[in-house]
Amino acid sequence: MSKGSNTPVPTTALRVEVGWRTGPGVPDADASALLLVGGKVRSDADFVFYNQPAHSSGAVRHEGKRDAGGRVTDSLLVDLARVEPTIETVILAASSDGGAFGQVPDLYIEVREAAGNTVAARFDNPGATVETAFVLGEFYRRQGAWKFRAVGQGYDSGLEGLATDYGISVDEPQQAPPAAPQAPAAPQAPPAPPATRPAATPPPPPPPPAVPSAEPVRLTKVTLTKAAPSVSLTKQGGTSGAMRVNLNWEVRKQFSGWARKLGRPVAMHDDLDLDLCCLYELTDGSKGVVQALGNAYGAPDRPPFIHLDGDDRTGAVATGENLTINLDHKQYFRRVLVFVTIYEGARSFADLHATVTLQPQYGAPIDFSLDECTVPSTVCALALITADGNDLVVQREARYLVPERGVSPQRTVDHAYGWGMNWTPGRK
Repeated sequence: MSKGSNTPVPTTALRVEVGWRTGPGVPDADASALLLVGGKVRSDADFVFYNQPAHSSGAVRHEGKRDAGGRVTDSLLVDLARVEPTIETVILAASSDGGAFGQVPDLYIEVREAAGNTVAARFDNPGATVETAFVLGEFYRRQGAWKFRAVGQGYDSGLEGLATDYGISVDEPQQAPPAAPQAPAAPQAPPAPPATRPAATPPPPPPPPAVPSAEPVRLTKVTLTKAAPSVSLTKQGGTSGAMRVNLNWEVRKQFSGWARKLGRPVAMHDDLDLDLCCLYELTDGSKGVVQALGNAYGAPDRPPFIHLDGDDRTGAVATGENLTINLDHKQYFRRVLVFVTIYEGARSFADLHATVTLQPQYGAPIDFSLDECTVPSTVCALALITADGNDLVVQREARYLVPERGVSPQRTVDHAYGWGMNWTPGRK
């Protein structure tokens, strides 16, 4: 498609891919969407991006990135049949991270039908130079039907400039509030005598209750890569409150690649069940595991101060599998290893696209994608959180492990990281 042209699209679930060719010095990019009425969002909730990955209507969700042989895509799923009737336009945008779009080769946006994977529209590089954000396209209603328009409108003010242009309130990440110093107790003054007031004068009315304002959208993030695999939570202001660790995934192909190479096609079933787990070691020397297997869900307010919220089988970005780590008790942590196992539905992580996000209550979110799996692995070490003095450091692992015959995935990851625990069979 050429800039400004439009084409009809079916009123169904559509996958929107923002893609580019990566390489040394190429900035990262992120896809986002804004749902508009009269050219503006109704509230900050109408903005879907990496820090706010799903719209409350369920019509739009951010699916995350995939890197396949130097070609990177960041995807949105837009179900036009579920878009609220008042929404007139769905803006499809991209923002760069670490440079301008003039440094991003082969940039494009492509719309595919989610069910049949057939291409409905495609718009290639709009001629970027110094822009750090682009409205690449939009879905808009015309006489009860939907169309896609190739837009190509650039911004040199990044995602913040684009978002505020459509009515989003943007703020920097909130820092953890400092502890109030303990002031010495002041001597008590004798109680004041009651004020005299004429009997006919009524007491003043109480002040109206304060109405809390909505928290502005936070755009900052930290993406861990092979070149920059670790980050300090202290430097990010994220060492208190609850930190949520989320794993979401998407099956990209019908059969696992490694099995196909070995001549044994293994289907990725609809009942694929991944389990997010963690090994922990506390400063008193106690060790353990938090996982759905054996109902070892942990607890947020007592050791190990880590809690698994459930067992998800969808992999959806808005849900997926979640661990909550209570950083208000960080002084008890020596190390925490977050890992994922395949419980059933597949024999390998091959052809499975997964994204890990660590969202501290204070500070920027930390995310990374898993590398492509090329071995028959059923367990992957995701991230290692270690105490370094008063600091907590998050290290990207993204390490696929292959259990030996008869050895469980849990025992395999234990052995690889030297936890030294005893294991017995369990079920859920």
